[in-house]
Amino acid sequence: MLIRNDVHCHNLASRVLGLSLAQFPRDFKTRYGFHPWLVETFVEPEYHGTCFRAANWQRIGQTQGRGRQDRDRAMPESVKEIYVYPLEQTFRTLMGVPPTVEERALAFDDGIEADNWAAAEFGGALLGDTRLSRRLVSSATTLAKQPGRAFSGVAKGDWAAVKGYYRMIDAPDDSAVTMENILLPHRKRTVLRMKAQDTVLCIQDGSDVNYSGLDQCEGLGTIGTNQTGATSRGLHLHTTLATTTDGIPLGVLLAQCDSPEPKSKEDDRPSSAIPIEEKKTFRWIVGLRDCMKLSLEMPDTQLVGVMDREADFFELFDEQRRNPNVELLVRAKHDRSTMSDMSLFQAVGETPIRSRLSIQVPRQSARPKKSKQKARPGHPKRTADVALRYGSVELRPPSYLADRDPVTLWIIHVIEEHPPEGVEPLEWFLLTTLGIEFVEQAEACLRWYCFRWRIEIYQTSHPPCHTLTNLPAEDQVLCPPGYRPAISASSLVVA
Repeated sequence: MLIRNDVHCHNLASRVLGLSLAQFPRDFKTRYGFHPWLVETFVEPEYHGTCFRAANWQRIGQTQGRGRQDRDRAMPESVKEIYVYPLEQTFRTLMGVPPTVEERALAFDDGIEADNWAAAEFGGALLGDTRLSRRLVSSATTLAKQPGRAFSGVAKGDWAAVKGYYRMIDAPDDSAVTMENILLPHRKRTVLRMKAQDTVLCIQDGSDVNYSGLDQCEGLGTIGTNQTGATSRGLHLHTTLATTTDGIPLGVLLAQCDSPEPKSKEDDRPSSAIPIEEKKTFRWIVGLRDCMKLSLEMPDTQLVGVMDREADFFELFDEQRRNPNVELLVRAKHDRSTMSDMSLFQAVGETPIRSRLSIQVPRQSARPKKSKQKARPGHPKRTADVALRYGSVELRPPSYLADRDPVTLWIIHVIEEHPPEGVEPLEWFLLTTLGIEFVEQAEACLRWYCFRWRIEIYQTSHPPCHTLTNLPAEDQVLCPPGYRPAISASSLVVA
């Protein structure tokens, strides 16, 4: 399109779209012989679709990055925003789509009775055969009796059930028996439980599933290497778990499973030159985008993505800024540069103390050094008195993203000012997109991050937690034992 310098037109892009849509149905019918009902387009996420929204197009979600030939689900294509514009308001009726029935929101304990919970959570899974769907329900019911055991051990001699179970999970790779299809009915129920809440915590975390003992298993990746160079084979599972702000689990929203491989020796690119889509950290963005898509279904529910230190990378906050309908609460790992003269941790350290809290730290036994695992000193059970600070900061983008704008966040700082002699003080930092104007909001963020441990309990098994004691009883914070709440720890303890 050529526009002369003397032509001035406000809102040109949306005006052109409107003029085109007014003419398009007539031209389409002349060329193809029938009248279109709905038009669709794809927009690169970085352009935000501003002109389309101004022209009353509707954003309905994002593509997954898959093409028609993507049989391996590698998702090599770039993710696009999907916008549609109805040319006929009755297009659903014209297409023969039955009217949607608004499903009611569910209480968190609705349908979890022992007799029918599996049918409620997995019934109707689209596995290509109704018999497989029924087998999934019966297998889940059986496994729930002893979740930690193999199916054959739980079935206790019911060889018909064992045979049916293994026949189901041994389906070909191109069958409909996939993790996504098995999870889908449970995900739908989870969404209905989320709709009954004012605020939902969407907790993400990853875990390695070790299958080194399965010598004949194909498709496994490298999940670890010991000091002798021997590799562990398995899969990496990255999960999004939804909970209430009281830590009550609502269900699993997303399970990303892949077989990681180490970086090729021929690939000499520095980390800053590798696109984020090729990095392991992209899993966090995929989980965030999924929550963003779900947020469109529940405008009355606030979603907060809760993540540990592995998610502290600039691209995640930049992604949230583009579509800020999901908030973030992330434990900080890096003492980043800010737009001021001070670093991130220095900036919050200069703010005044807003509150004082007491944290019950459980006893920790000493652990000797093992292979790559560092030694850990022991300490007795104690109460730690900590100071709480918070403030607003502007994070400077890293040098390899110098074209991006700074990101404005709030940082919460908790530190033990007078630890016992010879004991490392407790200290951690939290980054959030939630605005913090009052100390109660900062304490709420601290309380919510404590429930991040719920996903650790989901992935493994841990004993009860310790507590933030001088808050009201209904606001006390549960936190896991076994980790120290120091900034050097691999996971937040009173977190």
